[in-house]
Amino acid sequence: MTIVSPGLFKHPSRSYSIVGVGLLGTFTYRHKYKINRVSFSSSIPSSYYCRATLSTTMEEVKPAFDSDKAAVLVNELRKTFNSGKTKSYEWRISQLESISKMIDEKEKEIVEALQKDLSKPELEAFLSEILMARSSCKLALKELKQWMMPQKVETSLATYPSSAEIVAEPLGVVLVISTWNFPFSLSLDPVIGAIAAGNAVVLKPSEIAPATSSLLSRLVGEYMDKSAIIVVEGAVAETSALLEQKWDKIFFTGGARVGRIVMAAAAKNLTPVTLELGGKCPAVVDSNVNLQVTSRRIVAGKWVCNNGQACIGVDYIITTKELAPKLIATLVSVVEEIFGKDLMESKERSRIINSFHFKRLVNLLEEDKVSNKIVFGGQRDESQLQIAPTILLDVPEDSMIMQEEIFGPLLPIITVERLEDSFAMINRKPKPLAAYLFSDDEQIKRKFVQNIYAGGMAINDTILQVTVPTLPFGGVGESGMGSYHGKFSFDAFSHKKAVLYRSFAGDSPTRYPPYTPGKKKQIKALLSVCIQDERFWYLQRTENGRI
Repeated sequence: MTIVSPGLFKHPSRSYSIVGVGLLGTFTYRHKYKINRVSFSSSIPSSYYCRATLSTTMEEVKPAFDSDKAAVLVNELRKTFNSGKTKSYEWRISQLESISKMIDEKEKEIVEALQKDLSKPELEAFLSEILMARSSCKLALKELKQWMMPQKVETSLATYPSSAEIVAEPLGVVLVISTWNFPFSLSLDPVIGAIAAGNAVVLKPSEIAPATSSLLSRLVGEYMDKSAIIVVEGAVAETSALLEQKWDKIFFTGGARVGRIVMAAAAKNLTPVTLELGGKCPAVVDSNVNLQVTSRRIVAGKWVCNNGQACIGVDYIITTKELAPKLIATLVSVVEEIFGKDLMESKERSRIINSFHFKRLVNLLEEDKVSNKIVFGGQRDESQLQIAPTILLDVPEDSMIMQEEIFGPLLPIITVERLEDSFAMINRKPKPLAAYLFSDDEQIKRKFVQNIYAGGMAINDTILQVTVPTLPFGGVGESGMGSYHGKFSFDAFSHKKAVLYRSFAGDSPTRYPPYTPGKKKQIKALLSVCIQDERFWYLQRTENGRI
């Protein structure tokens, strides 16, 4: 947060401006006379405001980026798109190569920004942010020509002789609103898809990760085509100004509450949306598993992955009453093996993003019906925004921790008599973004895949499904709509245009009025024969080829 420049008060008789950026927007306070005293809060409160105390009345100035400026920005981008510049294969490749170059050359700065925002360990930052974005970019560079090629499809008797294809065309000017938990990769990944599809793009990174947001703004401006790819920084005011505009697609990553706001804004202009949200992702653990491997993979999908602040992270576990004590003991052993006995001193975990989310998590732990269910961990340090990996056993299903997405290092374990009982428990809740099963029973695996509704799944592992570019990544129901990754990202920002080709040959007068009784009879007979024997049609199409 930029509060004030050095030396601001060297000349107290002059006019000065104090500028702050926070969750409530970018704002400027202008003081025209003498400044006696300015004080700022020593820590950022949950509402993310900058507080200044001045000796005279402050005048609130209009935000630097408002709806009018957003409209100008969109119009300029639309001019660029309408020029055809972004549609060419050469432009798309050049921009993807620029992103790849940017990631390679600025890796150190990216890691530093993630350290400032989330205290992400260097290796975690590399694997979950840099490598993910780099892999997406490399794949798009490799496959783009194939993705852009029209897809040939079969035609029907009604159009014989003919040929047809599906052409992927860019949607136009698109808005990408990113989130804070993986602020680099979750910003660039959809942008890569939008560029590959040939769109002009506005990226709005999260103000809750200000270091990464600022870095993205600077690097995109330095490496990318400024006439077609823009980063807009800011908070609610800036996002609201952007949402007032007419876009050809909005891609949002974040929570369900803001997702509803985005969707409502998009509906005013019938703008299509992709919503990447979240939910309570369960992990079901059978009694026939390798407990050591299972526990490592759960720990990796919970605490190693951004300290639980991941939309696909394990939110809670369901297992049998018989297995629960063994599973807890093994989880504790693995946690201490990875993070050490003194969990609060570990440097291998990201911190909680801010005080608001820290207090939210503490409130989940301190609820009356939950506070006595902690069986491991529970230590916390607000000054460091750290909560130790915490395991809870059999918290009530109606408790807050089981009703809302946890998004932090708290892991409830719920026990059932029979593993199959877990299916009904999961399906009573809104459909999650991911669901996990650990079992060696093939029948249980089949039942899980067939009966559990979720955006995606992994069997005998966690979170790795998002690393497979041939699998779509997206939610269903309250966990989101639409998907991306790999070619699915290209498809998310493309319109599949249907094109039918015919020549002037083969034109039959039977098609046109007036429909005499004899002509009607002829049409019905011809269609009946061909519908009953499709081989006739395919034989004729094969012999005639493309017309």
